[in-house]
Amino acid sequence: MHRHHGLRSIPRFLAGVALTLGTVAATGLVLATPAAASPAHTPASLVQKLTGPNSPNNTYGRWNLKATDLGILWDNNAGQTMALFGDTFGDAWIGPGGGAFGAGDLNWRSNVLLRSTDSNLADGMSFASAVTAANGRAREILPGLHQPDNTGEVTKIPTAGIAVGNRQYVSFMSVRHWGVPGQWTTNYAKLAYSDDNGTTWSTTNTPTWNNPAFNEQFQMHAFERRDGYLYVFGTPSGRGGSIRLARVPEAQILTQSAYQYWNGSTWVTNNLAAATPIVGAPAAELSVRYDAYSGRWLMMYLSGEDIILRTATSPTGPWSGAQVAVSSADYPGLYGGYIHPWSSGGNIYFAMSQWDPYNVYLMKIRINTAGQIVDPNLMGDPSFERGALNGTGTGGFWACKGNCGLDAGYWGYTGVRNGFARYNSGWHDLHQTVAVTANTNYQLSGYLRTSPNSDNGFFGVRGTNDVVIAEANFRAVGAWTRFTVNFNSGSRTAVTVFGGVWTDHGDIWIQLDDFSLTRA
Repeated sequence: MHRHHGLRSIPRFLAGVALTLGTVAATGLVLATPAAASPAHTPASLVQKLTGPNSPNNTYGRWNLKATDLGILWDNNAGQTMALFGDTFGDAWIGPGGGAFGAGDLNWRSNVLLRSTDSNLADGMSFASAVTAANGRAREILPGLHQPDNTGEVTKIPTAGIAVGNRQYVSFMSVRHWGVPGQWTTNYAKLAYSDDNGTTWSTTNTPTWNNPAFNEQFQMHAFERRDGYLYVFGTPSGRGGSIRLARVPEAQILTQSAYQYWNGSTWVTNNLAAATPIVGAPAAELSVRYDAYSGRWLMMYLSGEDIILRTATSPTGPWSGAQVAVSSADYPGLYGGYIHPWSSGGNIYFAMSQWDPYNVYLMKIRINTAGQIVDPNLMGDPSFERGALNGTGTGGFWACKGNCGLDAGYWGYTGVRNGFARYNSGWHDLHQTVAVTANTNYQLSGYLRTSPNSDNGFFGVRGTNDVVIAEANFRAVGAWTRFTVNFNSGSRTAVTVFGGVWTDHGDIWIQLDDFSLTRA
C-alpha cells in the first residue's frame, strides 16, 4: 500500500557492496528506526523473501514484480494457494517504499495475483504462475483508476480472498486519499468474484460498503469459512479502528441483504449499524483462519507497530490477549501478517510486508493446542535492525571477533541493516551467546552472502568455550542464501551462534541477516 508519498524523492541505495561495506553513505541520509518501534522480542522466524530482487521466486525477472506489498493468501480449492498483492511496481521503481508513484508510470499496478502449488513451506513458498498481460508481465486483476490523490480513486487495494466451490471471491477497498502514515480514506469496499481461477473478475452488482462520511466500519476485510457461512471480519480504513464481525450463508455471498452482523449477543440481518466491536482498536490488515490443530480461530493483524496474534474458540470471541508475533524493532515498517491456509500441526506460516524494502516475506511461528506461541526464535536482534553491538555478545546483542559491524545502506535481506565482517587477514565473525535448554535438538538458520573471492567461511554454533558443536562451511556465496545447521545442546545451557570468514587471501567480506534459533 502507498502510505508515505513524501518519501518517493529519496534515492534508494543499490545492493552494490564493494568498498563501502560498513561505512556511512556519502549522501548524509540518516537511516532512522521509527520512534515508536516496539522493544518486544520477535518469536517469529523469517523463512524466505517472497517478492522482489534477491527473492528465489525471481518475481521481478518473471513478471516485472520488483516491489509490492500485502500477500493475501487463500486456498483455491484446486490444489493451489492464491497470493494477492497490493500496489506493485516494476522497472521504474527506486523506492524506498512505494516510491515510483505516478499516474504515468506504466509499471504501477494496483494489485497482482500469483499462484503457488508449494506444500513444503519449511523451505519457502514458490510461485508457479501469475495472471499476466500479453507481454507476460503480471497485470492488475482489479484495475485502479490511478487518479490524483483525494480527487477520486487513487488505487484499488485487496484486503481478503476466499474460495467457495470453484468460485474465487476477493474484497478490495477503493482508496481516495493517503494521509499521514497509518491513515487513509476510502470511497467504498466491494466484493469481486472469478470463475476462471482468478484470470477475470466481475464486480457487477456485488456487495458494496459505501463510505461517504469516511467512517464506515467494514472497509477492510478478512474472510474465513465455517459451518456453511462465510465470516467477514471488518475494520474501517486506516489503522486505528476496532474489529467487527459479519457472516453470510455461502450460497448468498453476492446478496448484500443476507449479511448478518454480530451485535454483541446475537446476529442481526442486514443492519450494519448494529455491529459492535469484537476486538478493540487499533487493528488493521487483518487475517483470520480456523486452525484444526488447536481447534481455535487465529487472528493476526497489525496493532500499533507490531504484528500480533489473538485466538478464540468462536469467531464472536471472547478473543485472547495479544501475543506479539513480530516486533517492529526487528522489522521496522512491517505490516500485514496474512496466514497461509496450508499451515498445519502448530506451524503457522504468514506473509509479512516491510515498507522498506517494499517487499513481502514468509514468516513462521509455532503454537500449542491452547493457541499460545511456543518454541520462539531465541536470537536477540535477529535482523540486526536494533542497531547496537556489545563487547560480549550476550543479553540479546551481537559482538565482533576481529573487524566487523553493522551495515546501514539498503543491503540487508530485510530492512536497511545487516551484519558484516571484512578484512584481509585472519578470522573475523559476528557472534551471539544464547541461552538454551540442555539435551534439546535445535535448528539454526540465517542468510549469508560474501565477496566473490571468499574461499573459507563458516556458519554454525559453538560452545561458550569456543569449541564448535556444528557448522556449515561455504566458499563464495553470491545471492543471499539461507544456511541451516541442526544440533543437540548436550549438557550445555548456552551456545554461541556465529557466522564468519577467513580472510587470508585478499580483501574478503561476509554479510549476515535474519538469524533464527529454534527447537527442532
